[in-house]
Amino acid sequence: MKKYITIAVFLCSALALMAQGQPYLCEIGLQGGCGYYVGDATPHIFMNPREAYGVHFRYKFTKRWALQAKVSGQRITGPDYTIRGEKLDSKWQNQMINADLMAEFNFFRFGEANKYDKRIKPYTPYIFIGLGAGVYKDMTADGSTKWTASGYVPLGIGFKWKFYDCVGLNIAWQHNIYFSDDIEARNTLNDKHHLNGWNWMNCDLTGMLTAGIVFEFAKAPKPCRICNW
Repeated sequence: MKKYITIAVFLCSALALMAQGQPYLCEIGLQGGCGYYVGDATPHIFMNPREAYGVHFRYKFTKRWALQAKVSGQRITGPDYTIRGEKLDSKWQNQMINADLMAEFNFFRFGEANKYDKRIKPYTPYIFIGLGAGVYKDMTADGSTKWTASGYVPLGIGFKWKFYDCVGLNIAWQHNIYFSDDIEARNTLNDKHHLNGWNWMNCDLTGMLTAGIVFEFAKAPKPCRICNW
């Protein structure tokens, strides 16, 4: 009997040490920063930057892998063109509302600092990729505007830092590669004049560089009754 009790205590201690460093399974966060557009009218990143903001929910499967759902908004703008492709002094702008579902991979084993496992870090760079859908205004053939939607691929890199028990900081640089070429809401910019010939997919792209604060909740259950974190 003593042998079985010893084995049980050892297993519980091992499970507790494995669980220690990631006591929370979920988090919510707010972020804000600058966004930009790259397409027919603006060929380079960070041209005409405008405000970007969002809110996210993250579920942590392991110390390496997580799933993030995010809703964000940004305003994009750029120069206007004539039907002949001549650049005008006037500018256009459009409001984007996006929803993303992304898988994340942490380069380090991320979680609460653990003296028993030095591989666990309270900070880590990470990468992410997923699928998203955006809603924005588009111009019809008669010159009026209507709300439309397009799918896109969100991907990017980021940095996480857990500086308190359940509070952390996230920095992310995200690119959204759209499956369409009409987010400018201008018929003259829908690649009719091949202004975005650099883009072999002939699709528009938006980006966001944001920083935000996150709050963790929903502690992971203990491996057994007598185990402590």
